Formats: sequence, C-alpha cells, structure tokens
Amino acid sequence: MYFDARLWRLTRGLRAGMAGGILLGLLALAAGIARYVFLGLMLARVFDGAPWNDWAWPAAGAALMVLLRSQLDHWRTVQAQRASAAIQLSLRGQLYDRIVALGPAWFARQRTGGVMLTVVDGVEQLQTFFGQYLPQLAIAAAAPFAIFAVIAFWDVPTALVLLAAALFALAGPMAVHMLDRRASLARSRSLNEFGEDFLDAMQGLPTLKSYGQGKAWGQRLAARARKLSDNTFWVLSVSLLTRGITDLGVALGAALALTLGAWRVAAGDMSVEALLIVLMAGTEIFRPLRDLRSVLHQGMLGQSAAASIHMLMDARPLTPPLSAERAAPAALAPTIEFDNVAYAYTPERPAHQGLSFRIAAGERVGVVGPSGAGKSTIVRLLLRECVPQSGTVRVGGHDLNQLDADTLLSQIALVSQDIMLFHGTIEDNLRLGRPDASREQLRAAASAANIDDFIMALPEGYATRIGERGLQLSGGQRQRLAIARALLRDAPILILDEALSSVDAENEALIQQALDRLMEGRSTLILAHRLASVIGADRCLVLDQGRVVESGSHAELMRQGGLYHRLMREQAATLARPADAQADMADAGALAGHAGAAHSPAVAASAPAASTSASAGITHGQRRDGQDEPDLDNPQAPDARPLDADAAQVGWRDTLGTLLSVVRPWRGTLVATILLGVARVAAFIGVGVLSALAVAAIRDGREIQALIIALLATAPLAALFHWLESWLAHAMAYRLLADMRVKLYDKLERLAPAYLLQRRSGDLVALATQDIEMVEYFYAHTIAPAIVSLAVPLSVLGFLAFYSWPVALALLPFLAYALLSPVRGRRRIDALGDRARQALGEMSAHTADTIQGLADLTAFQATGRRRDEFLRAADRYRERRLSMQRDLSRQNANFELAAGLGGLAVAVTGGLQVAAGTLSAGMLPLLVLIALATFLPVSEISQVSRQLADTIAATRRLHVVSHEPVPVNDGPADAPVSAQGLSLAFEHVSFAYPGKRDNTLKNLSFTVPAGATVAVVGASGAGKSTVASLLLRFWDPQSGAVRLDGADLRGLKLDSLRERVALVTQDTYLFNDT
Repeated sequence: MYFDARLWRLTRGLRAGMAGGILLGLLALAAGIARYVFLGLMLARVFDGAPWNDWAWPAAGAALMVLLRSQLDHWRTVQAQRASAAIQLSLRGQLYDRIVALGPAWFARQRTGGVMLTVVDGVEQLQTFFGQYLPQLAIAAAAPFAIFAVIAFWDVPTALVLLAAALFALAGPMAVHMLDRRASLARSRSLNEFGEDFLDAMQGLPTLKSYGQGKAWGQRLAARARKLSDNTFWVLSVSLLTRGITDLGVALGAALALTLGAWRVAAGDMSVEALLIVLMAGTEIFRPLRDLRSVLHQGMLGQSAAASIHMLMDARPLTPPLSAERAAPAALAPTIEFDNVAYAYTPERPAHQGLSFRIAAGERVGVVGPSGAGKSTIVRLLLRECVPQSGTVRVGGHDLNQLDADTLLSQIALVSQDIMLFHGTIEDNLRLGRPDASREQLRAAASAANIDDFIMALPEGYATRIGERGLQLSGGQRQRLAIARALLRDAPILILDEALSSVDAENEALIQQALDRLMEGRSTLILAHRLASVIGADRCLVLDQGRVVESGSHAELMRQGGLYHRLMREQAATLARPADAQADMADAGALAGHAGAAHSPAVAASAPAASTSASAGITHGQRRDGQDEPDLDNPQAPDARPLDADAAQVGWRDTLGTLLSVVRPWRGTLVATILLGVARVAAFIGVGVLSALAVAAIRDGREIQALIIALLATAPLAALFHWLESWLAHAMAYRLLADMRVKLYDKLERLAPAYLLQRRSGDLVALATQDIEMVEYFYAHTIAPAIVSLAVPLSVLGFLAFYSWPVALALLPFLAYALLSPVRGRRRIDALGDRARQALGEMSAHTADTIQGLADLTAFQATGRRRDEFLRAADRYRERRLSMQRDLSRQNANFELAAGLGGLAVAVTGGLQVAAGTLSAGMLPLLVLIALATFLPVSEISQVSRQLADTIAATRRLHVVSHEPVPVNDGPADAPVSAQGLSLAFEHVSFAYPGKRDNTLKNLSFTVPAGATVAVVGASGAGKSTVASLLLRFWDPQSGAVRLDGADLRGLKLDSLRERVALVTQDTYLFNDT
C-alpha cells in the first residue's frame, strides 16, 4: 500500500472534508452489506418454500439499500473529489511560492521541463491519490472489522475466516512496498529527464534542424522515452504484484469462508440462512478491498509524483535569507556602491575579485569589458539574485543583505540582454512593472521607445497577443517593448544590460534620445559592447578579470590607449566617418535622418575572395530559429492557434482511428489479453457457480467434497488470470507509449519551425507527457475489457434465456442500461473532458513561461500578480475538472443502481417461479450470482468509459499534431560539394507565410558567386531573415526557385543541404548540455 506522511500533512485544514467523504463511504459499505443480508434472508425463505408475501419485505429492504448505497456513494465521490481539488489548489500555490523563493539563480542551474512537470503533472497525479486512493484506503482499513461485526452475528468462526482473509488482502501488499518506493523514485527521475529534454527540443528545434541534428536529438529522446516506459512498467509490475496479493486474499477468503460454512451447516453448527447470507454477501464484503485494488495504480502514480514534489520543496535557494532586521526606508537614495566584492560561480570560475566602484545619485556610468569580464554579474548582484562571497554591495548606503527586497526592487528598472516577453497582450507585458499605469502613461512610454506607431497600426492595438516569449515579434520589436516597459516603471535607478543590442539602426537614435531624457536625474548603469550606448556616459568603467582596470570619460579613456581603446577604436573610427556609418548602418547617432532609407532588400556582392567559403550577413530582427522576424506590422507571422481549438474539431471516427492504428502491430498481444480477460471473468463466475452448487447440494443432502475442491482450485485461478491480464495489457501499453512519444517528436521535428510559432512549448511538453500518459488508459484498461464486457454478458444472458427465459427477461432492461451507459451522455462528458484538458494545457504553458521569465518577474516585482494569474488558471481547471467528475459520479451511481436492481429482479422473478413450481429453489442462488457476476465486466468498462473522457481529449490533441501536413519534404539527392565553394541563386522567388495573403518576398532574384561575401540589409519586415529561412528550407517558396550550385533545393536531402550551411542567429539557443 502507499502512504506518504508528508503528503498527508498537506491535507491540514481540509481533513474534515476528507473525513466526511470517508464517513459517507463507510455508510455506503454498510448499506451494501445490508443489501446482501436482506437478499440472503429472502433466499432463505424461498428455500423454505414460503409464499411470496413472506419474502417481499426483505426484497423491499434490499431494494431500499440499493437506492441508499447508490446515493451515498455518489455523495462520497463528490465530497472526496472536492476535498482533493482544494488540496491540489493549495499545493500548487505552495509550489509556486517555492519557485519564487528559490529565485532565478537556482533555476539557472535547473531545467524548466522537470520543474514544470512537478507543478502540473505531479500535482495532477495527486488528484486521484487524494480523491480516490486515500479515502478508499481508509474505507478498506475499516472494512475487515465491519465484515466481522456483520457476519459474526450469524457465525463467529466464518466471520474470523473472512476477517483473516481481509487483513491479509489489506496488509500483504506492504511486504513489497519498499520495492515500489525505489521504483517510484526512478520513474519520477525518468519522467523529469524526458520532459526536460523534450522542452529543450521544442524551444531549440530550429537550431537543431539548421545544423542537421534534429534526428540525432530524436534518438536521444527515444532512449529517454523507452527508459521512462521501462521504469514506469517496473513500478507498475510491483503494483500489479500487490494487486495480485489482494485478489488472492479476496478470492481465497470467500472460498474458504463458504467451505467452512458448508461443513458447519452439514455438521448442524450453522443455519442454511447464515450460509446464504455469507454466499450473497461474499460479493460485497470484499468490495472495499477490490475497489482499493482498482485504485492502486493511482496510489503508485501519487507516490511517484510525491518524490519530485518533495525534492522541489526541500530545495534550498542559493541566496541566503535576508537579515531578520532588514531595513525598509521610506526613501532610498539612488546610489550604488560595490566595496571590494568577490564572487565566483564556481571555484574555477571567478567573476569578480576585489571589485570596487561607486555611482552617485543621478550619475550615468557605463561598464564595458570583454565577454566574461563580469558585467552581467553586476546586475545579478544588484538584484540580489547572487550574494557576494566577500565584500559588500550597497544601494542608498544600505547593505543589500539587510535591505528589504521590495524596497530595493522598487528603485530599479531593468532592460536586460535576454528579453523575456510573456504570452499575452502587448499591454499586459508593458504593465509588468507598473500595473496601475494610465493609458496615457502607457502610450507615452511606448512613444519614447519608438514603438507606439507600430502598436497602434495593429488591428487590435495594445490588445494584440504576441505569442509565447514574444516570438510573433522581431528581435528589434521585442527590444523596444522591453525598453518601453522599463520607461513605464519610472524608477530612480536604471539598468541597461545591452539594451540596444537588437534595435535597428534607423530607430536607435530616436530610442537613444528617449533614454537620454529618461536618464536625466537618474542613476544609470549601462552595460554594453556598443560605443553608441556608453559614449554619452558621465564615466566609463572598464572591467577585466573581475576588476575595474580603467575609469574615466570616453575621451579620457581613448587618450589613454588602454583596454577601452582596444575595445572601442573600430567603432570610434566608424563614428568619425559619417559616410561609412551610413553604409554600415552601425551607429544610430549618425543615422537619425535615414529612417526611411531602405524599404526593400539590397544585395551587394564583392569580388570572389581567395577563401573557398561563402558568408552572408543577415542583419536585424532574426529569431533564435533563423526564421524571418514574423512582424505583426508586416504581418508575416503564422497565426497562433490554440491546440485545443483544433482538437475540438476532431470527430469520434478520427479519434478511434488514431488509437487503433497505434495498437495494430500488437494484435497477438491484444488477443492474448482478451483471452485472459475472458478466462478471469469465467473463473470469477465459476467461483460463484461452484459456491451456489455447494449450497444447493447441502440443501439437498448431497456430497459436496468435489465441489469444494473445485472451488478452492478455481478461486486462486481468478486472481492469477487477473494478474496475467493486467501485466500483459500494461506491458503492451507502456511500450506503445514510448513509440508514441518518439513518433510525436519525429512529427514535430518535420513540422518545425513554422508549427512551433503556432503552439506554446509548455503545451507541447504536456502533450508528450500528460496526454500520452493518459492514452495509456485506453490500451491497458479499455480495448480488452470492452470486448470482454460484450462477450461475457451476452453469453450469460443466453444461458439464462435457455434455463429460464422470465429470469433473462427480468435482467435484460437493467443489463441493457448498463451496457449502454458507456455511450450515454458521451458527447457531454467528452466536451467536459476537452475543456478540462485545455485548461490543464494552459496551466502547463503558464508554468513554463513563469519559470523561464522568473528573473524578469522578480526584477519587476510581478511575482505576486503572476501568482494570482497562475492560481486563476489552476482554479479554472479545478472547476472544469470537478464539473466533469460530478457528471461521472452520477453516471456511476446510476450504473450501480441498475446492477443492484438487476440482481434483485432476477431474485424476485426466480422466487416467483420457485413459488409457482417452475424453478428449483436450489438453482435460484446460482442464477442470482451469475446475474450479479454479469455486471462485473460491464462495470469495469463502464468505469473505464467514464475515465475515457480524458483519454479522448488527449487523443484528439495528439491527432491534430500527427495529421498536420508537413510543409517541407525531403528531396532525393545529396547537396553538391565543391572545393571552390558553392554558388547561391534566388530566381524569381515569391513567398508568403502560411495563412498570410501578402508576400514577404516578391519576385526576388539575385546570385551569390562561390566564395563571395554578401550583405543583405533592409528595414524591419523587409524579408532579410526569410532569405536565410528559404536557404535552409524551413519553408519552400510558392513560386520561383532557390538553387545551390545550380541544384534546386527542393530536390536535395534536407540534412545534406543543412550540412552545407552554417547559421548564426541573433538569439543564440544553447542546450542544457556540455
């Protein structure tokens, strides 16, 4: 069994609701046992030949108990699920707070995918753990004693046998619990590793493809997927072993109790009435244990999920806690001081060694130095993402370790080199640091950053959604939004960390002028490589090997001829030659009057160089994947489409087709699983039949030894067949899941990069983890049980019709209702499931955005508002999930009602036949038990069908991706090779992005001779990066041709082509690897 004391502590304050659900479950158990006691009393009177009016009252009592149990069970389920959802919501809030407390520095060393899976998928697994498993465990723990109390009223020795069997079925699985715990930890690690690598792949696929490494990464992911499958199946194998122990205890307990009871009746120590009650109640007495067995899988998943949750909760931030007596002054002077600061990321990697400098209020200071000199570390230390190992950092004269964090951050506005924009509207992103800004202030900041005109030209203006990480914008547009966001914050200390790195030349002068106005009267720290950013600073600090080696104005430092001179002399020479500056478009200070100079691509080719290689310069606005900046002002970006909106259009035929196509190669295993399922149900029915025949034989005074031997042999076979069926079904299912994950990546690899612009990477990770895991339910719990649930009832109904057609007729309407229950209300349940999966996908994407943007959220003091958004998303999912669960619970209650009344209808009809002399009284218990057993496989498929709502929703999402047309197909030929280099030609190329009417490139023609160096320049949105994208065949042109050394690219193998091209983009994507 599974129990986690730390998870239990999470229920504090919510245990009353859980206790209420457990109490309702115990009352439902009592009603269920009472139902069979009444049924046993009724059959005893039929055995005695009493008229129908003598057994009518126990029949009525049984009917009343059926109704009562059905309603109590519904209330129990709803109460338990409500309590579970409240625990999940509380836990997600705690995990979010933990993420914020750990801070950006901790997450810089972690992988987003694993943490996202913990917060979303890990907590999701606890829904069934708290909502089903724990309540059922409590009910099952009380059940043995309730069983003893009821049966002991009639016969204490038989009650003791049942008690011993129930305790064995409950406690036996604990013997293998430690094996399960170790396997659960391994499974948790495997899931996180796969999720982390998959998210890395989704965000870096364009880079992988541009280097021809997409398929190689796919092989790595395939190994991860199969390791996850193996570890999950090992956990499940241990779980199935515990399930087998429970099954064995239940089956043998019922058989031994009946055997003992039969001998005691034969010896005159027990009444036939008591034996009939034991016979009838045997199906219900162990029900809590059977129900517990059915949710052991949820207990296993909860145990596995708990491991990753505990690891996150136990993690310790890299930044030590603030002093308990931290200062929170009402006014803080905008001064910055580093006093002999030393900081190293690792002992071998010192960033600062004795760093000292001071920035006075209102002073504008530039910090320059070679890459790796420690410039960005200054920002991290100022924001207290890192804490110096020695020395002191002060703001306003206060040591940061003793200064209130909110007070510090409220004084700082930041524009960082790595821009993080969040999925949402432009206005949402601008308000990140100042949510109460007026519309006029919003537009004023955007105007100062030279982006208001662009925003207002959009159809939805400031309400325009910009996609995940702002990838619907060009790099320059994202940078200007980040500048506008900092302008709007209007803080006394301004930090510009390579703030102009992505701004195009025609706008740099206007933005620099706005920054000049903003910096007046503010303390400003400018970290930059570009001379234009620091040339107007009051003072420049030159860093080298973690120390300030030079300090002074630009002019003073240039005269010194030191490191600053070496770093800036080429840029300074460019500034000194205005004509060259215009041609080079490198410094905006020289280009204020040329904003509209270039509106279409220009191509210049030099004479072939001596080198045999060719190079091309693609300037401004490239994204990490090398696609053209899909500018909203141009508008070239493929339209973003919610995955769930497309999934909602997938019909039942396509959904089932997708599911069945995957299992087709496993037909042999599937047939074996079906046969084992039939054998298991047959053995279970056989136990009932042999028990009933033994009771009839005792009544008639016949020998029962052969029947008892057969009964004791058949009982363990039912447990064995169930174990084998489950083992085989899950072995097949988890291998299928590994294959599905591999195929999903392969399809996304062929669809990238265009498709990735339309989807959120967090949602795609949810697709590869949660959705595919949900599909397991179909392969392990649906296909074979569905066939068994049809074959067995129809066979039993045929037998009943042959033996007593009135009994079969009485059972038929109830059995028909049960058989049709999986499809009744299917459309409503599927719609509820779709809405719930959509909300879960949104929460996954939101979590990924939060983790990757944690540094910005912290710097702009937006973590609290982001928490509110996250909890709103979590609460929206909770409400949708509870709505679906209430509907499912009501359906389950109705099914139980049909099954209970169906068995009672057989008993009443048979009793009337016995009274009329057309049926042997000894056969009536057999017919009742067979009728009740008929509902067993139907109940399993009915239960599965209710869980199938999630599976169908997940499958539809997978179907959308698997059936997406691939935009670019492989060619048959290898790319040409030449020692002299390769020529390139665009011949009348026209191209429009998918879903866009306007062409980005129109009849474009140019040639690049082998060995030539070519620069492509133009305004934002002119199509520069599209040239590179077409060269790499991320897309194909609608007309015209792109040729490499005379060969049309469409005829070349993609990997071979990309081996001939090296791409360097503005936003470099590096993978979490060495």
